[in-house]
Amino acid sequence: MKFSEKHRKLLNAFIRQNPGLLEKSFSVILRVPRFIDFDNKRAHFRSKIKQQNDHQHHHHSSLRISVRRAYILEDSYNQLRMRLTQDLKGRLTVHFEGEEGIDAGGLTREWYQLLSRVIFDKGALLFTTVGNESTFQPNPNSVYQTEHLSYFKFIGRVVGKAVFDGQLLDVHFTRSFYKHMLGVKVTYHDIEAIDPDEEKLILCEKTEVTDYELIPGGRNIRVTDENKHEYVDLIAEHRLTTAIRPQINAFLEVDDMRGNTEYSGYSVASPVIQWFWEVAQALSKEDKARLLQFVTGTSKVPLEGFSGLQGISGSQKFQIHKAYGSTDRLPSAHTCFNQLDLPEYPSKQHLEERLLLAIHEANEGFGFG
Repeated sequence: MKFSEKHRKLLNAFIRQNPGLLEKSFSVILRVPRFIDFDNKRAHFRSKIKQQNDHQHHHHSSLRISVRRAYILEDSYNQLRMRLTQDLKGRLTVHFEGEEGIDAGGLTREWYQLLSRVIFDKGALLFTTVGNESTFQPNPNSVYQTEHLSYFKFIGRVVGKAVFDGQLLDVHFTRSFYKHMLGVKVTYHDIEAIDPDEEKLILCEKTEVTDYELIPGGRNIRVTDENKHEYVDLIAEHRLTTAIRPQINAFLEVDDMRGNTEYSGYSVASPVIQWFWEVAQALSKEDKARLLQFVTGTSKVPLEGFSGLQGISGSQKFQIHKAYGSTDRLPSAHTCFNQLDLPEYPSKQHLEERLLLAIHEANEGFGFG
């Protein structure tokens, strides 16, 4: 790593000339992303998506939508929110009702631009501007928007589709929201990007908690030199995570996992499977990572999504198999096959209790693979 740091410019020059090096002799550098210049990261990312498209081209049908300009958010939401994840990888073509234009790419770009303006408009109540009012994060008051969590799920799909297609959105998110997308822990330093004055304020010794209890009985605890570091961490957790947790969970949907899952002994319509996905969707970011670690042996999603999961013999989708026997048993996993063995629990609550117990107890171990 010292060599890579010292010769960073030279290594990046080689990568620009031959991007395939990141797949071969230079692949070790991917473990330390800070050594790779942004343009090389972007080129590598686009090449991975292209590889996936080339490999699965025959599986992706066209994705056509027809929208009214005056109702672009509502029409797009109604036509895209229930589509399968695999459908969203198809080539998007847009038709504006009442117009004769044929989409050769320009109408799609216009659709992304117009839709993003409506989504991030203050009147939609979904996002709020922070800091210098040029960056966005979920609005804690989005609850006043009907079906707001369904809209966040839809927006997550739109952002993912834009990234997948290489389209630009007229928006910048806060650093903390990007961290949530990547599963990186936020800290009180991230508050500066949202409210520089508050970061200074929470570092003062004589600040008191008055509006929200960060811990039980917190309103009666004065901030001192001894506990101020705990206090600022709790402030950051509340401002950047807890206050917008439902919106984050909806934005970071588990539909990609569900769309790339195969079943044995169950079907998509089985009550236990319906309960499982409801529980999985409601899990915290940390528990979603634990679930993935429990079943696959890694807490990270492949770059190309769950369709890129690998097993002992190559590509291997997420598996849920029926586990016969007592319904008091915990779920078990076979990480070499990305397989979850799930008993037929009698209720959603029972399933949730057993699943959480399993992923927490086995978080540092592996199922029989």
